[in-house]
Amino acid sequence: MTAAPTLNGAGPVNAPIAAPKVVRQRRMRPGLLGLAVLLIALGGLGAAFAVTSVRATGTYLALARDVPAGTQLAPADLTSVQLAGGRGLTPIPADQRDKVLGRRAALRLSAGTLLTMAQVTDKPLLGPGQQQLAVSLKQDAVPARTLHPGDKVLLVSTPARDAGGNAGSTRFDAVVIDSADTDQSTRVLYLALAIRDVAPVVALQAQDRLAVVLVGTA
Repeated sequence: MTAAPTLNGAGPVNAPIAAPKVVRQRRMRPGLLGLAVLLIALGGLGAAFAVTSVRATGTYLALARDVPAGTQLAPADLTSVQLAGGRGLTPIPADQRDKVLGRRAALRLSAGTLLTMAQVTDKPLLGPGQQQLAVSLKQDAVPARTLHPGDKVLLVSTPARDAGGNAGSTRFDAVVIDSADTDQSTRVLYLALAIRDVAPVVALQAQDRLAVVLVGTA
């Protein structure tokens, strides 16, 4: 017991004094603490990604129009586009336009696509005494495997409808420059073949008497 003074100052009175209240500290659950740390880390990663994307934004070359395989690139074939990020891509920067102009398309280039160095070449696609020819054939007359630039093929003439059973065939060596499907039933092959073979191949194609055999891959 402790003596406490009275309100009128008459003298101390023996009375109990209330014990001070103890404020209990709130404990943070380990799960909530871990969640807070995770959210902070994710926020930092998001900010870093945004900064990286902005820094990676650049201007690159793209195709302004379709360019057939083997054609030299002209200024009108190219345009500039801005690309943010671009990880995993290898487009040609717009400031390297002069390094691309005059090079040949190594394959058929489509308008609206980014241009890469793998799509152009400074080597002639046609050898000495060769000429480029586009041949439109039915899908069943072309190998099922997709043909790539540099593949070696053999053009074989098929017998005419009114020919006898002993009719022979003519063969022509050619190299694939590019290929494209015009629809589900037709495929166009861009071929390099000897100049002397151009006329007979054109005649056979007009008669629908050509078949293609793949003899070597690039």
